[in-house]
Amino acid sequence: MISDPISLGVDLGTSELKALMLDEAGAIVGSAAVPIPTSHPRKDWSEQDPRDWWNACVTALDTLRRNDPAAYARITCIGLSGQMHGAVLVDARNECLRPAILWNDGRSSNEAALLAESFSADLAALGCLPMAGLTAPKLLWLKSHEPDVHGAIDCVMSPKDYLRLRLTGRRLTDMSDAAGTLWLDVRQREWFEPMIAATGLRREQLPELIEGTAAGGTLLASIADQLHLGRTVVVAGGAGDNPASSIGIGACVPGRSFVTLGTSAAVVTTTDRPLAGIAHGVHGFCHAIPGRWYAMGAILSGASCLKWAAKLLAAGREPDLLASLSAEIPGDGAVPVDAPIFLPYLAGERTPHNDPQLRGGFLGLALDTSASSLGYAVLEGVAFALRDALASIEASGVAVGSCSLVGGGARSGYWAQLLADVLGRELHTLIGSEFAAGIGAARLGFAAYGIDSQQLARALPVKDTYSPQVSRTGTLEERYCAFRSLVPAAQSLGRVRHAAAVRAAEAR
Repeated sequence: MISDPISLGVDLGTSELKALMLDEAGAIVGSAAVPIPTSHPRKDWSEQDPRDWWNACVTALDTLRRNDPAAYARITCIGLSGQMHGAVLVDARNECLRPAILWNDGRSSNEAALLAESFSADLAALGCLPMAGLTAPKLLWLKSHEPDVHGAIDCVMSPKDYLRLRLTGRRLTDMSDAAGTLWLDVRQREWFEPMIAATGLRREQLPELIEGTAAGGTLLASIADQLHLGRTVVVAGGAGDNPASSIGIGACVPGRSFVTLGTSAAVVTTTDRPLAGIAHGVHGFCHAIPGRWYAMGAILSGASCLKWAAKLLAAGREPDLLASLSAEIPGDGAVPVDAPIFLPYLAGERTPHNDPQLRGGFLGLALDTSASSLGYAVLEGVAFALRDALASIEASGVAVGSCSLVGGGARSGYWAQLLADVLGRELHTLIGSEFAAGIGAARLGFAAYGIDSQQLARALPVKDTYSPQVSRTGTLEERYCAFRSLVPAAQSLGRVRHAAAVRAAEAR
């Protein structure tokens, strides 16, 4: 081993790719971010071109090298993290057959329902109800709607594993990303052949399985030269974005929990065994660390709701909307009982509803409703959805105590306090948590390189602590009950709108 090694963490998000260099003491010595475009060619579709991911990776690494060539020269290992559940399809030459279908794509809702009916007795093995956003239903959709593409598939992989393919030439995936496909037996940490067959695939069309801490090859010579890295640089198994974040903040120890508030949002708790019961849309997936799993309640629209509201109400300026609502509705004051109720289902929902057709809305608008009260309702509605997710985890037998708060939404102290009030849990924001997934990926790189695995559980320093304000509990409880009562009407409207859209498409 060289002295003063650097691990490169690459985090492939939905909106951008982040890369960072981490030293052995846990300090970030350089970072870069590159945006990634998303296309929506049809209603409910969400796709990206994997070539854009690779180009973003090359650009980010070039930025790191130019900004700190001495540190870049010390890179000895790479860890990968990325958005989960995407379907990347390659042929025998490792060329992409079509754009990748992303986690927030809802086209395969009918296929998910068929798989849910067929595999209702296998949820403990699958770790999750079949849902449109997961990978397996997408392949069943492709089999019916794009049979030529389906028939040409030589391998299906997750987004971050496409970057591994370009780096190393190897088709590998880690247990955490594999769990998010619905093709893994999460108890045995092996591919689940009945589900593979049900989607028209064979086991040899899936990547080799490794643990996230394991070494998954070294760089191809041509790629090492292109990226100005050593040819012996080790690439770790890596992790999906949420388990990587868990490692990045030190919450990968059984019993530790965190709330992630990014484009989507989730409540995540690490466990030392598979979930005994899968209910209410909870995900019970393998962790990236051997012998560990995690329970997750996932909502599809998190901080993206604030971005959407700011675009409508404050010309796209989220800080302006947050500033105005905190001035008009203080976070330590009374809950605004006349504020509208907001359902944050802008892209459907997973936990607990498993309904890709569910859509959001405001109820309780009045002539005197202000932009600030609408902004407050959006923050509160996301918090209520996360409360649903937390309750679903606990209904599956996993306790959730105090939580760390990570993701872009964690930058708002106002939202953090409101979340603590709604969830009834103490929340801690962390210094450096905006890089959590990249830090986790880099730590996995170090583990694969042979550096002490104890660094995987190193906690980030606490920035601020938010405790529930008891004075707000009663009113928030009343508003939460009203929120819950509105969901059935929203589900009914979603079904009506979806049926109308299907009829219109058939008429064309």
